Amino acid sequence: MRIPLLNKLSIFSGTRPPLNWLLLCLVSVFVLIALLGSSSSGAFDSVTTSVKPEVYTNYRRLKEQETSEFLELKSFASENNDLKEIRLCGREREDYVPCYNVSANLLAGFKDGEEFDRHCEVSQDQPYCLVRPPRDYKSPLSWPVGRDVIWNANVKITKDQFLSSGSMTKRLMLLEENQISFHSDDGLLFDGVKDHSRQVAEMIGLGSDAEFHQAGVHTVLDIGCGFGSFGAHLLSLKLMAVCMAAYELTGSQVQLSLERGLPAIIGNFISRKLPFPSLSYDMIHCAQCGVLWDKKDGMFLIEADRILKPGGYFVLHRTSLNMEKGSPIEEFTQKICWTLIGQQEETFIWQKTSDPQCYSSNTHGAIPGHPANGGFPSRIDLQIPKLPLMSFGFMESVEQDELYQDFESSRSALRNYWSLLTPLIFSDHPKRPGDEDPLPPYNMIRNVMDMNARYGGLNAAFLEAGKSVWVMNVVPIRAQNSLPLILDQGFAGVLHDWCEPFPTYPRTYDMLHANGLLSDLISKKCSTTNLLLEMDRILRPEGWVVLLDKVGPIEDARTIATQIRWEARVIDVENGSDQRLLVCQKPFLKK
Repeated sequence: MRIPLLNKLSIFSGTRPPLNWLLLCLVSVFVLIALLGSSSSGAFDSVTTSVKPEVYTNYRRLKEQETSEFLELKSFASENNDLKEIRLCGREREDYVPCYNVSANLLAGFKDGEEFDRHCEVSQDQPYCLVRPPRDYKSPLSWPVGRDVIWNANVKITKDQFLSSGSMTKRLMLLEENQISFHSDDGLLFDGVKDHSRQVAEMIGLGSDAEFHQAGVHTVLDIGCGFGSFGAHLLSLKLMAVCMAAYELTGSQVQLSLERGLPAIIGNFISRKLPFPSLSYDMIHCAQCGVLWDKKDGMFLIEADRILKPGGYFVLHRTSLNMEKGSPIEEFTQKICWTLIGQQEETFIWQKTSDPQCYSSNTHGAIPGHPANGGFPSRIDLQIPKLPLMSFGFMESVEQDELYQDFESSRSALRNYWSLLTPLIFSDHPKRPGDEDPLPPYNMIRNVMDMNARYGGLNAAFLEAGKSVWVMNVVPIRAQNSLPLILDQGFAGVLHDWCEPFPTYPRTYDMLHANGLLSDLISKKCSTTNLLLEMDRILRPEGWVVLLDKVGPIEDARTIATQIRWEARVIDVENGSDQRLLVCQKPFLKK
């Protein structure tokens, strides 16, 4: 007897369907989907063939991988009693900077100001703990607002220090209830930053400060920079201005500059060479910077001369110099072949000679510690496509293919990094404390430290991609010294030994990047744990870490990252490669 279809369905409505019937239904559905897909494939062929999938773009897959890895690490942690979370430091170390210990330095025999300098060989008090943020810390505002407005709880400055400011640029600050605002002068303040910049440009023969590039000024070292207003103005003119000031326990110029997202580093002229190679900067600027240039037999001027390029400018503003004929400052500047090209009120500008013959004179050779040949290398000009500022000196041994390969690999890597980080940066992840925090996108990347910068390829890739990011290029001190090439491109950079802490304040970088640094550190028998603890110190909460290295060092680093409480995931770079990518985000610790 034939049963109507309706009756057939009603038969199974109250009972469990047979397994073979369910399988038949599933097969029918898949066949139907396949037929529909094939019939409509022609309409989509032009789209699918034109879209080239990027690496790391499947965010859901990454989150699933992250969950799997988290469970794996959690299981491993339960089996290994040694894998414990590293404790938080006490509140007294919120602004801790290693290697600055006056008491220890005095006991070691340092004096005449050297006790206030950096001595990592003396100060072995680096804590094995995580430097926590202040209780009221808030993530910095994104650029361009964050360059001019910061949260006052994020920096260690008292009201008395603010009011007793002695720098030209500090007077442009406005202390509000919970914010510090930095205002451009717009001609309203006497000797404002813009007026000062125009004055300097006119004194070296330019029509305006917009013409600095035409005078060969691309990089500026701003000594005793106040809180970075002059450097911020120069950055708006597309000049790289790096603030350098001595370590200060509170009210630090370097800390506030970096909090604004401006380039800055702790350093001074007291006892050692600066972490820059010879002939690094086109201009050295000092506005009431506190350096006694005519003391110590001109030693500070000699160091300034070492890092100043031929034809470069040395600018002093509002300094109590004795410029009478026969004065020490006049005598020293003549010996190092500087010419006073301008003086207006309290601003003095010298220009370093481009004539190497001056440096071979007996007078110049009488200055202690100065290179007899003036340090003038032969120069070459390399034309590398799509790299800015193509004039490179010092590096005759570097092949053009090496430079281009570094740039190309960095450009490819940057696309992958950004496609990986963008879904996370623009999501609601993670939620920060505080209802007054700005809405997403709230944790955009403003500055990046490339911890093993090679030839500056990542910096060049950021520029080409149009990212509003500046890069601190760090060249490990035992690696090939490519820093002259990096600085000659107009980038910021320093030499550093990563077996020691980096001279900066906590929470001053948004992203840390290193290619091959872990393997290099292991070969020098330095501690990977200490390196990652130092990275955690200088990384702001919610900041990012991207490490590329071999499988072994990456797996070791992932284990340590878990102890440091970073959200960490390992990603395969490509099939068959022995390298892995470790991507981490530092959490916002509340306790």
